[in-house]
Parts: sequence; C-alpha cells; structure tokens
Amino acid sequence: MAQETNRTARIEARIAPDALAVVKRAAEITGRSVSDFVVAAAQEAANRTIEDTQIIRLSVEDQRIFVDAILNPREPTPALLRAAEAYRSIIKDSQ
Repeated sequence: MAQETNRTARIEARIAPDALAVVKRAAEITGRSVSDFVVAAAQEAANRTIEDTQIIRLSVEDQRIFVDAILNPREPTPALLRAAEAYRSIIKDSQ
C-alpha cells in the first residue's frame, strides 16, 4: 500500500507484546501495515463514539411517547408561565 503524503501528525502508544501480536496479525490479514491498520481502527472507533453521542436511538414505545408529546403538548404549568414572563421581561429590558 502506498504511503500517503498528506499525513501531518504523529501519535505514539505503548502496547503489550501479546496485543501487538494480535494487531500485527490483523494487519497482515487485511493487507495493511500495522500503522495503517491502527489508524483505520482508531478512526472507526472515534467515528462510532461520536455517532453514539450525536444520534438518539429510541425504542418503539419511546418514539410513540415522543411523537404524542409533540402532537399533544401539555398545558404550561404556572411555574413555566412565570418563567416565560420573566424571560420576556429580561429580553425587553435588554433591548
């Protein structure tokens, strides 16, 4: 596999010998260098982690409850009405 010319940063990590053997074997199986394999695996893990924090997954029941709350919102409580009025007052005073 050809070396990429757009690499601009370097990372280092210590790894146990048995873990390195597994990584080397996996890299060989995929036809990649150890470095390429580790970078690709790290990117995949990073993308999964980011996706897991940005996508909300709901059960079918939770989806139903969510849609029902959007389509049939509750009446605002007295505390919410007071908070909204206080907010409007602050915004009006700051203009």
